[in-house]
Parts: sequence; C-alpha cells; structure tokens
Amino acid sequence: MTKLRLCYQTIEFGKTDIHICTLRNNQEFHDPQRIAEKLGISSANWPLFGVIWPSSLVLAHYISNYETDSKRILEVGCGIALSSLLLNKQHADITATDHHPEVNRFLQRNALLNEDEPIAFERVDWADQHDNLGLFDVVIGSDLLYEDEHVELLANFIEAHSNPACEVILVDPGRGRKNKLSSRMTEFGYTATQFKPVHTDYLTSEFKGYILKFQRFS
Repeated sequence: MTKLRLCYQTIEFGKTDIHICTLRNNQEFHDPQRIAEKLGISSANWPLFGVIWPSSLVLAHYISNYETDSKRILEVGCGIALSSLLLNKQHADITATDHHPEVNRFLQRNALLNEDEPIAFERVDWADQHDNLGLFDVVIGSDLLYEDEHVELLANFIEAHSNPACEVILVDPGRGRKNKLSSRMTEFGYTATQFKPVHTDYLTSEFKGYILKFQRFS
C-alpha cells in the first residue's frame, strides 16, 4: 500500500469477527505528494485516522446490537471505520465519510479483508456544502470534537444530511464540548440524552466519556 508499517488484528463482537488492518501506531507518516498537507492535515495529525481509539470501540460495541432495518446510516469522521465495517458485515446500508485522503484506501482494504462488499465512501470536509451524500436516517461518529469550531461545523453537517426523522449516535471521550453540541442539536429539533457506556471490559482503561444520542421525529 505504502511504506507505512501496518498492524493486523481481529476484534470480536459476540460471534462476529472483524479483521482490521491499521497503522502500526500513531507515529506513522507517509505523505510524499503532500496531498494531506494541502488539505490542512499536519504530519502530527496525519496518522490519527489509522489507529483504533477507545471511542471507536465504544461506538462499535454499542452499534453492534442496533436494529438497522432498512435505515440509511452515515458514519461521520470514520477514520479506520470500525463501526462501518461491522455494519457492513451485518448488511446494513452504511456510508462512511472522512476528510483524510488515505481513509478510503484502508476502508476498502478492510472490507475485502472481511470478505464483504465495498463500503460507500465520500471524502468530505464538514465546511463543504457541495457533496453527493444525500439524507440519512441514522448518523454515527466517535471522538469528533477536537476544536471549539468543530461544534458548529459538525452540527450543521449533520443537519444538512439528516432526514426529518433521524437518530444521531456519537461517542465523545470527554473533550469538554458535548454540552455545546447538545445545545446546538436541540436548536435543530432534536431531543438530547447522554449516558455512560456499560460493560467496557474490552478497553484497557476506564472510559471517561459519554455516548450522546439525539433523536428527532418527523
């Protein structure tokens, strides 16, 4: 794929195994054509997409028991896209998005690794207003609020891609911006709840964040 050092692992969700190829660690970097740099992604931030973070594990375990039915689902800022890979394994209608130029390469490699169909993907910036995503019934994501400006950008992006009746499930590790996001989402007509995940024995340390759920009915 590149000159990157990679890592392979299998994550269990009950009787379902998801095989993942990730970066070996968050010190890897390979941007010879400066594609990421031109998108505003620094060398320090470049590898963040390519490892599995605790919030991603929390989201995937929570979503593993979610009744997808025929709902159209969007994963925002998917990174290594563990939840998208799991939902794809369950034959859900899942679309993944991220701003990083390497995400889709890993996403499709991992879909193939799991002997599943390719996953619909679009590289988007939350500030862009011209994409081909359409509207969704469910929006999911994990560890998205790195900066104060992300609150408004994320809320507006979700609103632009939500059906009148929509459920939003986000995992925040405790970066101090969840209440600001909740306030913004209620302005869009959502009811907001937040709660601690249960049974997080799959993590190596205590998870100090919350699962945020926003619901809007048509």
